[in-house]
Amino acid sequence: MADIVKQILVRPIQLADQVTKAADDAYSFRQECLEVKAKTEKLAGLLRQAARASNDLYERPTRRIIDDTEQVLTKAVALVDKCRATGLMKRVFTIIPAAAFRKITMQLENSIGDVSWLLRVSASADDRDDEYLGLPPIAANEPILCLIWEQVAILYKGSMDERSDAAASLVSLARDNDRYGRLIIEEGGVPPLLKLAKEGKMEGQENAARAIGLLGRDPESVEQIVNAGVCQVFAKILKEGHMKVQSVVAWAVSELASNHPKCQDHFAQNNIIRFLVSHLAFETVQEHSKYAIVSNKQTMSSIHTVVMASNNSNPGSVKKENEQDQTSSQISHPMGHRMPSQMHNVVTNTMAMKVPSKQQHQDIRMNPNPSHGKGAHTSHPGHNPRGNPHNTHVSLTGTSIKGREYEDPIIKAQMKAMAARALWQLSRGNIQICRNITESRALLCFAVLLEKGDEEVKSYSALALMEITAVAEQYPELRRSAFKPTSPAAKAVVEQLLKVIENEIPDLLIPSVKSMGNLSRTFRATETRIVTPLVKLLDEREAEVSMEAAVALNKFACPENFLHDNHSKAIIAAGGAKHLIQLVYFGEQMVQIPALTLLCYISLNVPDSETLAQEEVLIVLEWSTKQAHLAEEPTIEGILPEAKTRLELYQSRGSRGFH
Repeated sequence: MADIVKQILVRPIQLADQVTKAADDAYSFRQECLEVKAKTEKLAGLLRQAARASNDLYERPTRRIIDDTEQVLTKAVALVDKCRATGLMKRVFTIIPAAAFRKITMQLENSIGDVSWLLRVSASADDRDDEYLGLPPIAANEPILCLIWEQVAILYKGSMDERSDAAASLVSLARDNDRYGRLIIEEGGVPPLLKLAKEGKMEGQENAARAIGLLGRDPESVEQIVNAGVCQVFAKILKEGHMKVQSVVAWAVSELASNHPKCQDHFAQNNIIRFLVSHLAFETVQEHSKYAIVSNKQTMSSIHTVVMASNNSNPGSVKKENEQDQTSSQISHPMGHRMPSQMHNVVTNTMAMKVPSKQQHQDIRMNPNPSHGKGAHTSHPGHNPRGNPHNTHVSLTGTSIKGREYEDPIIKAQMKAMAARALWQLSRGNIQICRNITESRALLCFAVLLEKGDEEVKSYSALALMEITAVAEQYPELRRSAFKPTSPAAKAVVEQLLKVIENEIPDLLIPSVKSMGNLSRTFRATETRIVTPLVKLLDEREAEVSMEAAVALNKFACPENFLHDNHSKAIIAAGGAKHLIQLVYFGEQMVQIPALTLLCYISLNVPDSETLAQEEVLIVLEWSTKQAHLAEEPTIEGILPEAKTRLELYQSRGSRGFH
């Protein structure tokens, strides 16, 4: 940067010398030219001082100030040159307004003030001696720009404490106004903030990370922050930093990913997912220091066998369960008969198979980087501690946990909440990240935290599950691998989601309902334990809750669901028809449409239902065809006439008997 600054300064210094020489040769307005010369010499001295201090100059204001100064000096050269005319005719026809000298003198004075401010703001703290910098003339029309320059200059040249204060000032500016945030980025504020986040004291690191999170408010800004190297810096902090700083970094990651989803892969490539999962798992499940990934060659059958064996006293129960898997369309989901109190057993049994020996823990602490070939590896189920050449389980170490158990519980809780928040935003619509998350212990952690976490971490865990299940709904491969009925982690997740829905926990209800709808294709034929609580939410609820319940149930009853007939019967048996009729007649439009769609689906799937005849669903469908806002809705337009026709075929005669 010093070479660039020197090049910027060459031209104005040359112009200043030209002004001085021309003023000495002036024939007219000699006194005025001498005043211009005096100002120019003072300015030239400051410019040469700036050239000598080019290593210390802050480039952004330097460019702006020197460009303006060069323009002023160009005008001064032109003005003074006019005063050098010697011939009579030239002097007669050369018109120089008297105000021109006053104007150029004032502009030179402003340039002197600007360059003086530039030298002061670029000086170290010791050289400034707490001198008040004030506003340079160039910033008269935009004082905020000057303040940003000053704070960024301190980030470059100040002491650690001063840099921390400067970062805090930028936090306030970025929080107040989006435009100020963009100015901070444009004026080069991101690189020194990242350096402070990497090397500063704890408070400075917090302020820097918070500022970076606030600056990334739009895709373009996030792109610039990512290009500046934020992923590498944040990865290092999440791996080795203080937990309080890590919490702010996790929040910043969530902000950047939220405002520019395309940056998700950049964070994933720098192991951010792995570190976040490690923080989520710390003191949530055992073996918290690892981020375990099961290879494609290894199946979960051994985990399933051990879990089922520990939960069944009958030695043949495992074999029976395996036989049931082959006829899943005929039997209920394994979660159907599991009591919520058994959640702990699922977690304990799942994790018990993965607890390393004491020596392995020591190896992990000594060498937390397995990429060097010396790190300890996690044993998979059935691991032989004496060595097994057939082991295919891959283990990646996570963050350093030494001393973490002594952290303030409030900081621990905040760290978990922010880790869940970051995973929520990073998993949104990203199949690869969702695959990495589901292959780790994160699903199990989310289930435990939904049950035992504080309110904030519960909320973010529910939102993360909502996004992960949404991706799983779109990608059958992920759905089958992560949420298959025999997976202990999937069982734990379903159990906790169901518990939220049954207890109608306000802040968690809507994301849990969405998650359950997203998992609709994973449940077995006679699964009514899931459907019934969703049907109950249709009755006398807030419009948004009723709408989401109807949307979720639509995923159970739609033709794309292989078991739509069974689920439709379950919806009817749970009293869904009556609730749906009420919503179609009296609900808000946002509820009417999914309610009518669901009513059409169950009419198509179970047209011969006596309950539908008794509830006079055919009349409801006929009424709906006469409502323009319903009949012309794209999602309803194609199925409403068909559903009406099916009911007329099966129930027109029977329905008259009920009138």
